[in-house]
Amino acid sequence: MADRPKKSRDAQAEPAPQPEAPVVHQEVDGAGMGMGMGMGRGGGPPLSLKDLRTFSSFRNPVFRLYYAAMLGQMAAMNMQMMARALLIFHLTGSATILGIMALGGSLPMLLFSLFGGVLADRVQKKYVLLAGQGTSAVISLGIALALTFGILAEDRSVSWLILVAASAIQGTVMGLMMPSRQAMLAEIVGEEQLMNAVALNTLGSNLFRLLAPALAGFLIAAYGFQSVYYIMTGLYLVALGFTVPMPHTGSMAIQGRGALQDIRDGFQYVKSDRLIFMILAVTLVTVLLSMPYMHLLPVFEDVLDIGPRGIGLLISLSGVGAMIGSVILASLPNKRRGMLLMVGSMVLGAALLAFSFSTIFFLSLVIMIFVGLGQTARMTLGNTLIQYYVKDEYRGRVMSIYMMEFGLTSFAVFLAGILADSVGVDWAIGGMAALLVIVSAGVLVFSPRIRNLD
Repeated sequence: MADRPKKSRDAQAEPAPQPEAPVVHQEVDGAGMGMGMGMGRGGGPPLSLKDLRTFSSFRNPVFRLYYAAMLGQMAAMNMQMMARALLIFHLTGSATILGIMALGGSLPMLLFSLFGGVLADRVQKKYVLLAGQGTSAVISLGIALALTFGILAEDRSVSWLILVAASAIQGTVMGLMMPSRQAMLAEIVGEEQLMNAVALNTLGSNLFRLLAPALAGFLIAAYGFQSVYYIMTGLYLVALGFTVPMPHTGSMAIQGRGALQDIRDGFQYVKSDRLIFMILAVTLVTVLLSMPYMHLLPVFEDVLDIGPRGIGLLISLSGVGAMIGSVILASLPNKRRGMLLMVGSMVLGAALLAFSFSTIFFLSLVIMIFVGLGQTARMTLGNTLIQYYVKDEYRGRVMSIYMMEFGLTSFAVFLAGILADSVGVDWAIGGMAALLVIVSAGVLVFSPRIRNLD
């Protein structure tokens, strides 16, 4: 991959110190997927309808393979989220064990994502995806067979430990695999097409977040839990089948250093590159102040006088808003993305603030559409800007740090839960939402480096 000029910034960040520069080798596939394409930017014409390019990434045949593989994996993962939680609750009737299983999956993901970032910068990302998809298929098939042969059953008192162990292995796989999945996207489509591709990815993910749990519930009711796990196995194999024909994308094969040193170098790079540090900090604050509402939604049953179906409808409307936001972002050119990120965070905070104090169910449904819009803006634009401005040789490690932020959400949920018990869920979520609006407005007004990012 030929050297290319780095993106323009308001003030160029100081280069990361590299006391013992590693030997770096780069591979480029023959399909011309290098990332130095069309780097022109700066002052240009204002946004217009002719700039719309909603599905332009699908013209790339490698992206189509990547997208099909992603859909198979996301369908399986969203079915698993519903089926596994329901299965372990049916086996034990214990909410505590349900929490243990969730913790067993999140902690390995938080820990191993850093090593996943090193892996993404060391080897071909395609091979990491193949290994992760294959392992996930084996895990799902193992649970399906355990259910079929009665190994997982209510009359076996500790059989639930199998699900906890599977959750831990799956969390490890996700931590190692997801940095490669995120980092290779820019290598496939090029940086100028990155926001479109990320937005289309978010659109597909939100679609299956709506459909897959409902399908899993129907299958469980009709054919039992094992049917879901057999179908999940098939979906992971479909994902693997679409990944196999993908060509190699550009990779950075770091040699001469250990994994821990590579991780330290990644943190050192983030510390020295002020722009990347600022984008990561902004996304971290937004995640910590916005995500707890998802875990505390059941508490709003009493506030809105609704049951589980009402909660499900709220989640669905949020998903609808997220899909609308994905289509809008996929249609926009690469202009004013820093400003759009902060405006999206303000919309998210304002919508959560309104939702927290709403006592009218219909009004809350409408508000949740804007919550979904804001969440999609935060996810898509934060991901895009980090990958757009990061140095190629640190892309995987920086994306692993970005993913760690979502693992830290559990601490914010813990704090929000304590506040909800002491001052009420409306003031807990509403207070965090108000703080998000204030912080986002402050960054928008007082940080021209973020505001002026294209």
